[in-house]
Amino acid sequence: MPKQCSFVGTTNKRCPGTAENDDLCHWHDPNETKNRPRDRRDLEAWAKSGKPMEGFSLRYADLENIDLVNKDSDEGFNLTNADLNHANLRGAHLYNIDLKGSALLKADFRHANLNFADMRDTDILGADMTKARIEHTKWGDKVRQENLAEIAIKQNQHEEALDYYQQAEETYRALCTVCEAEGQFEEAGQFYYREMIARRHQLPLLSSKRLLSKMVDFMCAYGESPARVIGISIVLILFCAVFYFFLGIDNEGLAIVFRPDKDLTENVLALGNCIYFSVVTFTTLGYGDITPIGLARFIATIEAFSGTFILALFVVVFAKKMMR
Repeated sequence: MPKQCSFVGTTNKRCPGTAENDDLCHWHDPNETKNRPRDRRDLEAWAKSGKPMEGFSLRYADLENIDLVNKDSDEGFNLTNADLNHANLRGAHLYNIDLKGSALLKADFRHANLNFADMRDTDILGADMTKARIEHTKWGDKVRQENLAEIAIKQNQHEEALDYYQQAEETYRALCTVCEAEGQFEEAGQFYYREMIARRHQLPLLSSKRLLSKMVDFMCAYGESPARVIGISIVLILFCAVFYFFLGIDNEGLAIVFRPDKDLTENVLALGNCIYFSVVTFTTLGYGDITPIGLARFIATIEAFSGTFILALFVVVFAKKMMR
C-alpha cells in the first residue's frame, strides 16, 4: 500500500501525496528538482484538483508560463510557505495566488501576472520582477528581512540585525523600482520610505547622521508626506501662539496678553490675536501691526526662521509627490 507523505501544514492537514523519498512526496522533497517536462503540467493538475500546496519545495523549478489561476473560486490557490528560490516563473499566471511566507530568493518573475497576489512575509531578495503585473498585490507593511532584523535587535544579535537591514534596504529599493516602472507610484513611495528606514537602522545608534535621518523622517517621512509638514506647521504656530499669549505682544501700544482679571471672552480674543500674529510670523509676512515684546521677540525670531525652512520643505515635498 502506498505510503502517505509525512508533511503536515500549518492547519495540521497532512499532504495527500504519495511518499517517495524520506517519507516525502515528489512536491515536498527538497532533494528533487522539479524541472522535468511534465512537472509544470502535473503541478497545474494538482492545483486544480484542490489539493493543498503548502510547503512545496520548488527550488530551481522550471515553471515558465505555468497557469496557477483558480478560475473556479474567488480565492487563489494556496502556495504558502513554499520554497521557490531561483525558480523560473517567467510569464507565469499567478493571479490572486497566496504566496505568504514563501522563499522567492532570486526567483524569475519577469512578465508574470501577480495581480492581487498575496506576497506578505515573502523573501524576495534578488527576485527579478521586470515587467511583472503587480496591480493590487499585497506586500504587507514590512518585508521579511526587516521583521527578522527587529527580532534580532530584541535578542541583542546586532550583527545579524545589520545584515537583515542591508537585505531589507536592497529589497525595498528593488520593489520601489518595479512599482515606478509599472506606474504604481503610491506603492513606490511607501517602499522608498521603508528603504530609508532600513538604511537609517544601519547607522550607529547615536551618530549625527542617524539623528538627522530621524529628524527628516519626523518632519516629512523622507519627502513622502506633505501632510506631515502641514501638521508640524500647525503645531508650531499654535505652540508659539501660546507663548505670545502668556509673554505678551504689542498692538500699537496696547498689550495683548493673558489677564486673569479679565473675562473669558476677552482672553479668547487675545489668544486669537496671538494666533494671528503667530501665523504672520511663521509665514514671514511681517505686516507690522503687531510686534513682539520682551522674551516674545526671541520666540518670534525662532518661529520666523523655522517657518522659512518648513515652508520651503513643504514646496519641495509637494513638488516631489506631484512629479512622481
